Amino acid sequence: MSTALILDCDPGHDDVFALLLAYGHPDVDLLAVTTVAGNQTLEKVTRNALSVARVAGFTDVPIAAGCDRPLVRAAQVADDVHGESGLDGPELPEPVHQVESQHAVDLIIEAVMSREPGTVTLVPTGALTNIAMAVRKEPALAERVKEVVLMGGGYHEGNWSPVAEFNIAVDPESAHIVFNAPWHVVMVGLDVTHKALATPEVVERIRSLGTGPSRFAVELLEFFGEMYQDTQGFDSPPVHDPCAVAYVIDPSVMTTRRTPVDIELSGALTTGMTVADFRAPAPSDCTTSVATTLDHGRFWDLMVDCLERIGEVEL
Repeated sequence: MSTALILDCDPGHDDVFALLLAYGHPDVDLLAVTTVAGNQTLEKVTRNALSVARVAGFTDVPIAAGCDRPLVRAAQVADDVHGESGLDGPELPEPVHQVESQHAVDLIIEAVMSREPGTVTLVPTGALTNIAMAVRKEPALAERVKEVVLMGGGYHEGNWSPVAEFNIAVDPESAHIVFNAPWHVVMVGLDVTHKALATPEVVERIRSLGTGPSRFAVELLEFFGEMYQDTQGFDSPPVHDPCAVAYVIDPSVMTTRRTPVDIELSGALTTGMTVADFRAPAPSDCTTSVATTLDHGRFWDLMVDCLERIGEVEL
């Protein structure tokens, strides 16, 4: 049976791979794509999502724009990694598909509440503003959602600060709401996603497919790789966001550990830190898990297979 999934994202180079994986895998029913300010402004990331929809041919999936700023703090963007457009590198095609008039938060609530309990998985790969707003506006969401599988955080690593990952750090109040709501949260953080490297061998596998979407993916990785090397010293770029989608498709692609996680909101040096408590076995009422290992080969097999399934797309 396919898994019903809502992808909440801020495209962003690695978000594109999450979009391609969610759309291209036969076991995923992509109900909607929702956007949130993060890697770039809401206007830019929404336009990017619409362009990717055209590249991959998923013009039948609703795309809705959400929150244009964090709950409390001033907006921050990651233009040092993703560029001025949020998807610098390839030429972005003009969208052919209109953004929904409905706000993303309302679309998320409607999509979950209109289906049987425990059948919809939320996969946020950007700031958690939309998800926090949704569960605050409709608290019953927490008992209806199957689980929240998010890309964010890290129990040993940070990137926006020494201890905080970007998606959590830019809106820690929203992250605090999401991690403390009464639903199951799986944190796929930097400890795992930094292992999802697009090595030269991986890039050549994608290039060899010879399709429009695969060429687009290679151009993204080439730009992303240069930026990651310049800003963070990686020889090959890590593609964070599709790791969360890969877990939904095949949980055995990584290992997880159930453990309490909370968000630091006021530390002078640690705001946005995802504090995972590994000191003892998790209590029986613990609803949070963290990913700890990734099977690099199986992960990229999933990704390349989905690009192959998408095939050539008429622009």
